[in-house]
Amino acid sequence: MGKNFRGRGRGRGGGGGRGRGAGNRNNWENTRGDYKEVVKSNKLFEKYYDELNVVEEDEKSEFWTALRRELPNSFRFAGSKGHALAVQKRLVEHYIPEITSVRYDGEAVEPPRPVEWFPEKLAWSMTTPKNVVRKFAPFKSFQKFLVSETSVGNISRQEIVSMIPPLLMDVRPGHTVLDLCAAPGSKSAQLIEMVHGGEEARIRKVVHRLAKEQDREASPDGLEVESEKDQAENEDDYSDDGRATGLLIANDVDYRRAQMLVHQVKRLNSPNMIVTNHDATQFPSIRIPSSTGTTKYLKFDRILADVPCSGDGTCRKNPNVWKDWIPGNGLGLHIMQVRILIRSLQMLKVGGRVVYSTCSMNPVENEAVISSALDRCGGNAKVRILDCSKSLPGLKRYSGMKQWKIMDKSGRMWSSWKEVEEAKAASGEDGFARLEEGMFPATDLAEAEQYPLQNCMRVYPHSQDTGGFFITVLEKLSEIRAKPEDYRRSKPAAADLVQDDAEEAPVEADSPSNIPGSPSKKRILEDAEDGTEPSSKKLKTEDDTSTESPAEAGAETNGHSKPERYAKPERNEQFKSEVATPQDDHSGPNVKKKSNQPHEEPFKYLAPDHPELLKIYDFYKVSDRFPRDRFMVRNATGEPVKAIYYTAVHVRDILQLNESRGMKFVMCGVKMFMKQDAQGQDICRWRIQSEGIPILETYVGEERIVRLYKRETLRKLLIEMFPKVGGDGWKDMAEIGERVRDMGMGCCVLRVETSDAEDGFKERIVLPLWRSMQSLNLMLPKEERKAMLLRLYNDDSPLIDHNKERNMKPNGANSEEDAKSVIEEDADDTGGVLLPTEAEAENVPEDKVDVRTNGSNDVQMKDAE
Repeated sequence: MGKNFRGRGRGRGGGGGRGRGAGNRNNWENTRGDYKEVVKSNKLFEKYYDELNVVEEDEKSEFWTALRRELPNSFRFAGSKGHALAVQKRLVEHYIPEITSVRYDGEAVEPPRPVEWFPEKLAWSMTTPKNVVRKFAPFKSFQKFLVSETSVGNISRQEIVSMIPPLLMDVRPGHTVLDLCAAPGSKSAQLIEMVHGGEEARIRKVVHRLAKEQDREASPDGLEVESEKDQAENEDDYSDDGRATGLLIANDVDYRRAQMLVHQVKRLNSPNMIVTNHDATQFPSIRIPSSTGTTKYLKFDRILADVPCSGDGTCRKNPNVWKDWIPGNGLGLHIMQVRILIRSLQMLKVGGRVVYSTCSMNPVENEAVISSALDRCGGNAKVRILDCSKSLPGLKRYSGMKQWKIMDKSGRMWSSWKEVEEAKAASGEDGFARLEEGMFPATDLAEAEQYPLQNCMRVYPHSQDTGGFFITVLEKLSEIRAKPEDYRRSKPAAADLVQDDAEEAPVEADSPSNIPGSPSKKRILEDAEDGTEPSSKKLKTEDDTSTESPAEAGAETNGHSKPERYAKPERNEQFKSEVATPQDDHSGPNVKKKSNQPHEEPFKYLAPDHPELLKIYDFYKVSDRFPRDRFMVRNATGEPVKAIYYTAVHVRDILQLNESRGMKFVMCGVKMFMKQDAQGQDICRWRIQSEGIPILETYVGEERIVRLYKRETLRKLLIEMFPKVGGDGWKDMAEIGERVRDMGMGCCVLRVETSDAEDGFKERIVLPLWRSMQSLNLMLPKEERKAMLLRLYNDDSPLIDHNKERNMKPNGANSEEDAKSVIEEDADDTGGVLLPTEAEAENVPEDKVDVRTNGSNDVQMKDAE
């Protein structure tokens, strides 16, 4: 739900983009230049772009100077709009005034600045050199804030130009969205935030309506909910009590990168998201429910094709581009990029949008791909290039190129395919490898004007101190039949046209390839092994703003441009997909897994009246209004052993209808309940996970709710671990003392309510609280506690562990103290291992336990009658 991606979840994966971002997100200093400096010069690179005239003559010097200059650090406030604005407010009101007072060498130091064209100014950029950051206390304090908020997911480190494509997709609540080349997930994070747009305010609106029907009073909304009310008023997505009904599928072909993607997006805790592991050029058709009983396949409202590319627009942060750039880098990727774009258009609904983007400036990967895909898909009558020149006011951009040249592997420039054919006839085939007719612009004036390529968008480094980027927004006007790749060389018969992804011709997962125009295995191997294919050390990234030496990057240099994501699977025959009629399905329950396919535990849904679920409903007095047919487990038995997950209804339908059909589902669902080892006959062994609380807490009965109003009370719970409530200890817990004294053992929901009191809160917060025999404890790791203390109280005091003071025995219960309360390992429910007891919980990694401080609701929803 929108309310549960406030960035409070997974501490790991909070920042970065493609490449080493997630692993280096806490390094907020300008650390570039810590390794042997690369000479920023490459004759072929400079010759190519000079002759292309990508910018006017009087801009060329500024263009090249900018490319050789280090890239500023940039970041984005993540999560729901309301919560992001709340964290941004802390930056603006507290840290910026301190920083603006700093003077260095007699001059004022430039403070971090908002990106003016980014909505609500939630993206920021900073150029402060590391020697200033290290020297002055205000910058040290600011850096601590950035590290803290990044670690808990409230800030996402992302390159500015990388933020543009999702903003141009115009994602609305209720949309089905596909991110085809998603890893490691910074753009997916933006997209899922959009899918959940306005959700908190919609749910609060439902809460107030139900409270009125039940003659009950709802507490005031927090400031973060107020900021979304306008959006909620203009939407009618209330079919699921205000919960988001949209869907995001985030895909990556490389399994290891798909796991990086999971690491990044899991902190968002969205039940409306699925992560898959498929080849984007042949992404399989997904079955969905049909009211007519016929087989129906999913079509998307929006698709992001942020394709692998040569990445020469990233040379400001990836200096190896200068020494590694060769013409073959872009030439070797063109065909694959066209295939991905065509597959995107096939899967798109009529009226839907595909956003195609690269971090390359090379027209062979950009305008040439757009024009080739349009040629094969039927031209302007089927697909049109949208003019987005009025979108994102303030963003400086250049129009797409209508004419360009191609450089071959030897450095020769060619203006047209005709020139290449004439040269081939005169001198033979040598030296022309990888050149294709579709790479060149049209030479005939009428053909050249056929497509409005000027509507494509180019962003250059010198315009606003960014990297280089290319973006095009395409709208599908009608269903298409794509021509095969060799249609220019042979007139295809009608039967040879590639069918659109319609119901009668799905692309089945992992089935033999027979698509006209698809590469043969021989051609695949040639493509993968040709010397013009850039090697892994030449791959560039675009999302992460960090720059590291090759030694630092190591095996994790997984670039935006990484063609190995496609070359390697091709060698493993991952192109094996087919256009088949439903009865030709080659998959099923008895289909054997490939020996090289990673093992993923199945997704099994629980019956609504499963005994374990009934126990949970009874303990927490869960309202009948809460949907009970969306809970699943991840093991082959289909029984809840360790964890129970919750998904949106359309995610459930997709998982069930496509089970054992070759779909490679990697991750979905929010962990709602974890099995808890606890003493006492009346304690529910299933505790609510912090990521699940925002989804469930509205429906939890008052018996398991604790309400907190005063700032000092929350501060005590944050700074003190396991404060005693047994005996007279409850008297030290202020307004919650009597409530927790009388509450039975087990998990409960702590609601931090808003008020106008001096010691009150403006933002609503919901946290998991465990009531043990003698003590209380917020189920938060140290990192989460410290981040909240710093943000809410500007307090970086050391935490106090009362269990250590009592010298409680590890992994055991003390007769005079608490029964043991364990924090389960964050793993699939296939058995699992118990992590430390309460006394040792502080050492649990931040991705094992988390907190959601969000605008959750306070009314137990009951049937109106």
